[in-house]
Amino acid sequence: RQQKWKSYVPTCNVSTMPPCDFVPEKYKSYPYERIPKIRAENISPALRMYYKKPLLLHQGHMQWLFDHEGQRYLDCFGGIATVSVGHCHPKVTKATQKQVARLWHTSNIYMHPSIHEYAEKLTSLLPDPLKVVYLTNSGSEANDLAMLMARIYTRNFNIISLRGAYHGNSPYTLGLTSVGHYKCGVANDFGCSTTMLPDVFRGPWGGSHCRDSPVQTVRKCSCSEGVCHANDQYIEQFKDTLNTTVPKTIAAFIAEPIQGLNGTVQYPRRFLKKAYQLVRERGGVCISDEVQTGFGRTGSHFWGFQTHDVVPDIVTLAKGIGNGFPMAAVVTRKEIASSLAQNLHFNTFGGNSLACVVGAAVLDAIEEDGLQKNSEDMGTYMLLELAKLRDKFEIVGDVRGKGLMIGVEMVTDKDSRHPLPVEEINQICEDCKDMGVLFGRGGFYSQTLRIKPPLCITKKDVDFAVEVLQTALQRHVEREA
Repeated sequence: RQQKWKSYVPTCNVSTMPPCDFVPEKYKSYPYERIPKIRAENISPALRMYYKKPLLLHQGHMQWLFDHEGQRYLDCFGGIATVSVGHCHPKVTKATQKQVARLWHTSNIYMHPSIHEYAEKLTSLLPDPLKVVYLTNSGSEANDLAMLMARIYTRNFNIISLRGAYHGNSPYTLGLTSVGHYKCGVANDFGCSTTMLPDVFRGPWGGSHCRDSPVQTVRKCSCSEGVCHANDQYIEQFKDTLNTTVPKTIAAFIAEPIQGLNGTVQYPRRFLKKAYQLVRERGGVCISDEVQTGFGRTGSHFWGFQTHDVVPDIVTLAKGIGNGFPMAAVVTRKEIASSLAQNLHFNTFGGNSLACVVGAAVLDAIEEDGLQKNSEDMGTYMLLELAKLRDKFEIVGDVRGKGLMIGVEMVTDKDSRHPLPVEEINQICEDCKDMGVLFGRGGFYSQTLRIKPPLCITKKDVDFAVEVLQTALQRHVEREA
């Protein structure tokens, strides 16, 4: 019999946590004290955890997580932008349970209905000519395959990515990933080059009209209508990379429509459109890494690249595609997909029957629950509320994003834009956790709060999260005083 646990009540002067009718099961696994000992002995130390006393999470329901003591947390990180429709979403859970009882796996050497049903459903949501899908298991694997496809198809080798990009940490994709913390002291970037990140807050150029966001940088802008000086300058830097760093012909350019791990960095509105043109003039293909921005997270569009008015040649998908189930995909044009078929290429688990049923149920949930529209509405509301905190606190340097892909960059002061020290960021996140809200962190210096909740979040949830953050910021100010 389930025990009805008391909802976790924040220990500070903030509004009451929004109600939740879900009753979690009582935790019955290892005692908390044993878990760290097992972790120290049997789990790789490369897998690091948040918080001074790491959370032992036990159960999830939609936007909520429950720890081993039954305390409830509003998940504003969504498993790193992975939980798209909600933890243990009933429709996805039911479809998964039904398929588990029918057929788990056969591999793609045989036909089974779910891969064909899912491929048709997924590609119907992408514009022409992006109609051929190759299913994989992770975002790193999808980007790895996209690199291979680009090189085989173009018969060129060099690939360009943006500084601050995260495209995976497999040996192949580490060449594209441009965040120093992930770089190992081994050769991994042969044939990969980076170019300047068009960051309108921290970069050398940017103004108050650059971003496709309800909230703009506090930097002033004197550009006239239809003109963007910052975009022109960043494109000149991109041209410089093309003219000095790579051969006359290249294989590809890859970019996230909004940088995820680097702290939700947005580019000037027209940057990608011009960059795509320049890449294609050099014989390269354009890859959109939709691992974090896809499946309605940006709100106004289903895919992040659509917000830039471009159509890439290859799209990589993961994270929200399976709501936490390990699956990913590469979608491309028929002629690019055909180039891979010149040789044998095989993926044992990619597109297995269980994964495809999960993926199809996620797409159904997004549509039936109106989650793309909710992402736009709740994301816009949250951005505007967070902008009030930026105006109130000197340490909140920038608020940015689109839909429910949001970044709050913390600084020592707005004039210098120096990153707030990581130990201070950690304490702010610690305070938020103690009050019942979980945020992520990102950026070169871990100076940015990453807010990417499940798309089912409500207005009451947003109000609670913003109020908790405001309280944590006020505590920081008082500590410093």
